[in-house]
Amino acid sequence: MEKQRYIRLIPRLDIKGPNLVKGIHLEGLRVLGDPDVFARQYYEAGADELFYMDVVASLYERNSLTDMVSRIANDVFIPITVGGGLRSLDDIKKVLDSGADKISLNTAAIRNPSLVEKAAHRFGSSTIVISVEAIKQPDGRYLAFIDNGREDTGVEVMEWVKRVENLGAGELVITSVDKEGTGEGFDIDLIKSVCSLVKVPVVAHGGAGSVADIVRVVKETTANGIAVGSIFHYDVVSKHNTVNSEKAEGNTRFLSENRSYGKIKPVSFKEVSEALKTMGVVCRAL
Repeated sequence: MEKQRYIRLIPRLDIKGPNLVKGIHLEGLRVLGDPDVFARQYYEAGADELFYMDVVASLYERNSLTDMVSRIANDVFIPITVGGGLRSLDDIKKVLDSGADKISLNTAAIRNPSLVEKAAHRFGSSTIVISVEAIKQPDGRYLAFIDNGREDTGVEVMEWVKRVENLGAGELVITSVDKEGTGEGFDIDLIKSVCSLVKVPVVAHGGAGSVADIVRVVKETTANGIAVGSIFHYDVVSKHNTVNSEKAEGNTRFLSENRSYGKIKPVSFKEVSEALKTMGVVCRAL
């Protein structure tokens, strides 16, 4: 009998100030609303985990999510991963103490790889997630970027994922910056290549525009989790008032106009879970 496969569905919540935002290629951020509204909706719908990313934290050298995480951790009872601007063991401890179950490192890990080893030793490998922002080069290589896809490090992704695994990282989140926010589907080759090189869990992120895109990455790769933003966010936006006018900052006009999602089709957890069920794949939303 074929072993049943379990896939984690993980909404990614990109945060700027008090707002949930969403961009394309990690840029051009639209304000979508109050993150708490989305987090509670996702928990009730059956999300396996939540992934909070402070998208300007590295730019401003700080992470401001502790209060937000502390608040939502009282209402949802699934693992929460937090990333953005974490540069030291003390930074990591503060976020974990606020209610996060795991932390995500990117910029700090590349600039100071020893932090990965020290963090894994102190907090446990299962707590340490490495986020990789990959951009495909003309020669076919993938290079790792930092600062939310803004800065090229010159580090090759395939070498980097093997190195951080050896340093003790317990999980990898692989973002295709080329695909992120476009609705054009995942970079299957990127995810396949990373999965073939490491033994730790791999989460695919960047490009989901439909149920079919999620089905394809599950079918064609051995990824352990799928991190999704746009298709789940726009489904919530279409059904709920997600903006607190007193807290909203920046580009909220998108929400009050006749919305156009381009290639992205708003999708519910139920639709995704039913599609995966036909493949014999289990997720919490079932």
